[in-house]
Amino acid sequence: MGKFIYEGGVKTEIEDRALLHLQLVITAKLRRGEPFPFSWREDASVGGGRVTVWVHPGSSLVFKFYGSRQPAINRGWVEALAFTANSPGGLYLVPEPPDAGDGPTTEELRIGAPEE
Repeated sequence: MGKFIYEGGVKTEIEDRALLHLQLVITAKLRRGEPFPFSWREDASVGGGRVTVWVHPGSSLVFKFYGSRQPAINRGWVEALAFTANSPGGLYLVPEPPDAGDGPTTEELRIGAPEE
């Protein structure tokens, strides 16, 4: 289980594979200067409910992974998450669709990244 930490205080545990896919979408939007809301449901063990944070280029974000290996990337999942991030309701975790088997590498997913 990884952790997403917002502004040093608000945090939630997210499975490493899902967290990687969220990170790809979040960083792509921030590289383009596109702020958006990100929402998740809290576990009943911490009181339940729903949390929404406003993610913007000045946000302090931490993606903490507990596994030592980077999970494979499912392009369909990245696209599904990006679709929610671009909607009025903002980014939220959707179930992973079946992998088409032709997923890109992390480098190929540097959507909107400036050329180095």
